[in-house]
Amino acid sequence: MNIQCKRVYDPAEKSDGYRVLVDRLWPRGVKKSDLIFNEWNKVLTPSSDLRKAFHAELLDFSHFSEQYRAELAQQQQEGKRLAEIARKQTLTLLYAAKNTQQNHAQVLADWLRQC
Repeated sequence: MNIQCKRVYDPAEKSDGYRVLVDRLWPRGVKKSDLIFNEWNKVLTPSSDLRKAFHAELLDFSHFSEQYRAELAQQQQEGKRLAEIARKQTLTLLYAAKNTQQNHAQVLADWLRQC
């Protein structure tokens, strides 16, 4: 299973395979016509309340990850669908967060590897 995470601001590459935008909000400064992606999956994004709490630094990354995984547990079918795509080709999760090490796409990628 090949899953990678990539910022939406990085150029698309042929090796990206199936590209999924995993942000609830459209990324700032990116025209919809300019972003190369196969789908925009809002079902597997953190809830608005959780996202806002994390960005306001009310939660550290560990607690955010734990709560996000609890939300993802309610979306098993959608997770299995994307995991199946990742078994057949590279799955690239696109996100806008500045932090490339601690973001929801990394948590989602780890969760999908277990689906």
